[in-house]
Amino acid sequence: MSATPAGELDPAEIVGHFINNAEVADDNRPLPVSNPATGRTVRHVAMASRRTVEEAITAAQAAFPAWRNTPAAKRARVMFRFKELLERHAEEICAALTEEHGKVFDDAMGEFGRGVEVVDYACGIPELLKGEYSRNVGPGIDSWSDFQPLGVVAGITPFNFPAMVPMWMYPIAIACGNTFVLKPSEKDPTAPLICARLLREAGLPDGVFNVVNGDKEAVDTLLHDDRVQAVSFVGSTPVAEYIYSTGTANGKRVQALGGAKNHAVVMPDADVGNAVSALMGAAFGSCGERCMAISVAVCVGDEVGDEVVAKLSEQIGDLRVGDGMDTSSQMGPLVTKDHFDKVRAYVDLGVEEGANLVCDGRALVVEGREEGFFLGPCLFDGVTTDMRIYKEEIFGPVLCVVRAESEEQAVQMIDGHEYGNGTCIFTRDGEAARYFADNVDVGMVGINVPLPVPVAYHSFGGWKRSLFGDLFAYGPDGVRFYTRRKTITQRWPSGGVREKAQFSFPGRQ
Repeated sequence: MSATPAGELDPAEIVGHFINNAEVADDNRPLPVSNPATGRTVRHVAMASRRTVEEAITAAQAAFPAWRNTPAAKRARVMFRFKELLERHAEEICAALTEEHGKVFDDAMGEFGRGVEVVDYACGIPELLKGEYSRNVGPGIDSWSDFQPLGVVAGITPFNFPAMVPMWMYPIAIACGNTFVLKPSEKDPTAPLICARLLREAGLPDGVFNVVNGDKEAVDTLLHDDRVQAVSFVGSTPVAEYIYSTGTANGKRVQALGGAKNHAVVMPDADVGNAVSALMGAAFGSCGERCMAISVAVCVGDEVGDEVVAKLSEQIGDLRVGDGMDTSSQMGPLVTKDHFDKVRAYVDLGVEEGANLVCDGRALVVEGREEGFFLGPCLFDGVTTDMRIYKEEIFGPVLCVVRAESEEQAVQMIDGHEYGNGTCIFTRDGEAARYFADNVDVGMVGINVPLPVPVAYHSFGGWKRSLFGDLFAYGPDGVRFYTRRKTITQRWPSGGVREKAQFSFPGRQ
């Protein structure tokens, strides 16, 4: 049984841009977009020139004055209509995700649903933008705060969640009264364009939301243009650091979410069967191409380690890998041939470094999809913290098992890593869980929850070199990132009363 595909377009078709509520044709430096399951080019995507990006910024700047003065309730109504249209077009969007990214259709639907949750949150913007008011802070003096939009803001998003991660950004930014320029990944450009069309259908005015497909030229244009007030980014740590340093040097507010090496600690008292099932989904779901994927299992004690490795090996043997549009598939291909080669090279490296490759997915061939970018799940045991496969983000279906003698040693191991995005612990012991949550140096923590991705009304972000900037993505931090506080203090003197000049600093009276 297979889900209904969106239909492959002519490979000669070139995906352009979306500026001022119109699709802009562009044949500038077109790059191929492949279906990872077949290896075939399904369309091309144009790389925006500096001039094209500047046109998008100009459209956003022109739209800002009217949009910022649109009542928050009217902006919310656009978000409500957008949410309804998203749900109506869910299968179309998710089929595009599967066709261009490769993730299985059910996983695409899960990604999509988590993105729509942020649109839900943005629908409450009239409440979220309510300021604070204090009456009579001094004789006849009132004071209040207001949260005002920044202006033109931009988002630069990765290939692994082409629908959800942009939705972490633009629904809240737009609802707050900003205008937006999105630079999505060139590897899977269709879903963001579908969403742009739906926003137009929902009644969003011209220029409020714009999409430019592109590469570093487009990114650098956004980072250096004075009209762009803020930049949100999700991707690898080296690029996140570049985005943050360049953007802030140009006077922009920046939140740049980077890489991860997420550890799962399995305690001696854990329900190992359930823990292993959770690890399977967290390590190999979406072919490991998640910033929250579990890539290291820290087993406390050799007995636990041996049991975890044995049960993982058994379940890996039963894992169904195939075309994401086949509903029997549990894991699809890697996104591109280049990324396939990179991940496979890490598996080769792990063998060279002396780790024990318990499950080797390098020889996997999917019948009928021999040209696809399929790598089977790989499991390493005997991994040590000095190995590159432990230290570096692989971003593929590779799980490393390390051993620790105690929970304290496991926490020290996690704290010693450069990344601090997500982590989890499997235990039945409340004291152990509390110690772990209180002490581990990581931004998002799960207790018997392998992928502790916060819901839309909380905020998403890591610590250490997993985040550059002060505010997390979406949720309350998202509202604060896309607004700035203005505090107003007002006094109306009594008529006919002449007041003397005061030369001391005003204090409480």
